[in-house]
Amino acid sequence: MDQSAKKRPRHLFAKILLLLFLFVGIAGGSWFGLIPQRFIPLSAISLDERPSLLVDPRLSALRFDPALCRTVLKEPFIDASPIPDRLTDNNCGWVNAVKFTHTGGAKIGVEPLTCEMAAALTLWVQHEVQPLAREMFGQEVVRLGDMGTYDCRNIVGNPFWKGVRSQHAAANAIDISGFTLADGRSISVLRDWKSKGPEATFLREVHRRSCRYFRVALGPEFNASHANHFHFDRGLMWTCR
Repeated sequence: MDQSAKKRPRHLFAKILLLLFLFVGIAGGSWFGLIPQRFIPLSAISLDERPSLLVDPRLSALRFDPALCRTVLKEPFIDASPIPDRLTDNNCGWVNAVKFTHTGGAKIGVEPLTCEMAAALTLWVQHEVQPLAREMFGQEVVRLGDMGTYDCRNIVGNPFWKGVRSQHAAANAIDISGFTLADGRSISVLRDWKSKGPEATFLREVHRRSCRYFRVALGPEFNASHANHFHFDRGLMWTCR
């Protein structure tokens, strides 16, 4: 066997290794939102249709791109307005965040919330919550009950993550406590999650469907700290419970 034949397997291995590193780099960059949308071989996320493929990287592309954020977050789906970045010296604050008063046809007062979270929330309400409300109750949700977005604090309710900043500290999370239907009926996570009626079925199904858009979607089954709300965020972890 000549020397060139011996070198071929090594060259092939080096090429495979290089491609592997390239793939990992692209995947990691997409995960952290570091790759601009124009360099991703995917169409930008759109609020007017239910995304079917690769939802997460398309949402992540919004993280550090205010121009793309303004293009995606638009009426009639959401009345988002950008707010100035604010970072503190204690690992709190936000980048590329917005404020809004309605999303997916439901009223809610939110300020601040990161752009990618606002997009995820709108997609969930527009394409999951509202269709299910129409199917089960013959009417839409007109208001979302929320328990806040930004809070400069650590994760609570889990000793394993003691001392770790919550996604709330980056305005990258929102807590939803319930829903109000057009006829004035309220559906409460605290009151109705363990009930036997259609309200419980609705809550469990919209929670299940939220996992498509949020990396972390926690409810009453997770721990006692979430007995009265759903916690949604798009941080580094991934769990739906």
